[in-house]
Amino acid sequence: MIWRGNYQGSSFFELLQAEHPQLMPDLSAWSEHATGSVPHGTTVLAMRYESGVMVAGDRLATAGHSVASRDVVKVFATDSHSCMAISGAAGPSIEMARVLSVELEHYEKIEGQALELDGKANKLSQMIRQNLPAAMQGLAVVPLFAGFDIRRRNGRLWKFDITGGRYEEAEFDATGSGGLYARETIKQGWRPAMDQGAATRLAVAALTAAADEDRATGGVDLERRIFPIVKFCSAEGVDDCPEQDIEAAYRETLARRTAGGSAE
Repeated sequence: MIWRGNYQGSSFFELLQAEHPQLMPDLSAWSEHATGSVPHGTTVLAMRYESGVMVAGDRLATAGHSVASRDVVKVFATDSHSCMAISGAAGPSIEMARVLSVELEHYEKIEGQALELDGKANKLSQMIRQNLPAAMQGLAVVPLFAGFDIRRRNGRLWKFDITGGRYEEAEFDATGSGGLYARETIKQGWRPAMDQGAATRLAVAALTAAADEDRATGGVDLERRIFPIVKFCSAEGVDDCPEQDIEAAYRETLARRTAGGSAE
């Protein structure tokens, strides 16, 4: 272990607190804007499939009743085998995802090995807990965290509440303003042995259902060529789903609806 000043651990976040508190992420700058004018991310989801776990999110961010951004990124690779999907106040959520990524990279460099997946989820839980004062002012960060557990050889996923409580889900989950509608669609079509193609089709169907029922969820925008972000975490690492596969899944969803078919 490397010692740095008075700090003896391997946490980058705690190192900043101890040695350079002036560099800590400052969410107080957002507090004065904790109103409907703050952009909010909306619907994200995660589900297990045969080779690991998939994480997906739409691209729309809203500020009150207005569109703040049509192409915001809500799914981030936090290291080589894990992803974080954000919902809630967009600015603090994106900053937290970036800090978590640096935290995990720092830990691996100091300790010489990656943190266990449970430990990664716990790190995120601690960050959310420290954000509680800002969350009480309307700047809540409510993410999903998922990854491939190298030791257990399977995909795992967690949801969180604004106090930092973390809850592992065995199959799937969705959160954000359209999370209820996405979750209901996934519930109808999820199977434990789904391959990547089936998981992509189900995720796109779920986001499309959420976009239909929730005005803050973006879905697929063919006119502007804006597609949801879909990432797969497996033993090989984190991979992005190609946009052409997402478009094909969306067109298939529309065809099923026209024919009166189910989500999957």
